Amino acid sequence: MTTTAIGELLTSTVPMVKTLQLEYLETTPERAVLRLPDLPEYRNHVGGPHAGAMFTLAESASGAIVLAAFGDQLGRAVPLPTVGEISFKKLARGVVTATATLGRPVAEVIAELDEGRRPEFPITVEITREDGAVTGVLEIVWTLRPNS
Repeated sequence: MTTTAIGELLTSTVPMVKTLQLEYLETTPERAVLRLPDLPEYRNHVGGPHAGAMFTLAESASGAIVLAAFGDQLGRAVPLPTVGEISFKKLARGVVTATATLGRPVAEVIAELDEGRRPEFPITVEITREDGAVTGVLEIVWTLRPNS
């Protein structure tokens, strides 16, 4: 799937993605980059993006990788996040961007699925300000739950 196709799919099927007006900038099986616009209704008490909006941005970036890497497996397995922990590093202000990276080779995960196992794979997502400073990091683990 292309970045545009994944963005359109998630925007149409996940209402929160549409609500936050997330922008899909890049999506490959190994990396996804999404941006959260700086809108007053998303801000917290210190003028930056609300923690919930930042988590949704980061989780959505991880989901974009899952679709890019494993979209062809959806007929036999359901992707589900199992654990997610976010760390806030610096005050976020303005537009923030989430860059997600897959922590295991795609072929290795699919091989486990082929063996009838329920593979798990980590994704790390860095959230940055426009000046490049890392404001948060989401460590999230996804699984492919076999349909049978």
